[in-house]
Amino acid sequence: MESAKQAGASQTERLIDARQHSRFKLDVDVKIYSRISSVVTGRTLDISVAGLAAMLRIEVPVEQVVRLEFKLPLGSVSIRALVRQRSAFRYGFQFVEPDSDAQELIVHFCSERKPRT
Repeated sequence: MESAKQAGASQTERLIDARQHSRFKLDVDVKIYSRISSVVTGRTLDISVAGLAAMLRIEVPVEQVVRLEFKLPLGSVSIRALVRQRSAFRYGFQFVEPDSDAQELIVHFCSERKPRT
């Protein structure tokens, strides 16, 4: 049983190491604007320069491009993102506007934080 725990732990470590961008804790309200459904509200969990994770109460289709709105200490962010994954109520969004002012705010925010452990 101990070796199964070690195998699970090493698999988790490999997944964390495989991430290209560090995650940073972010606990703010987020609004998701979709072409298919009405405005969905949720709460962010973490953010990186490439995307964010959020908890939502209403389903948003995976592989859809949406607009996210949330606030950082440096200002309000409005950015388009692809819904990459869903696990129960947790969603992963990948930013798709790499050269936008919003992306610059996100990069600046992340550069001032310690990675989430």
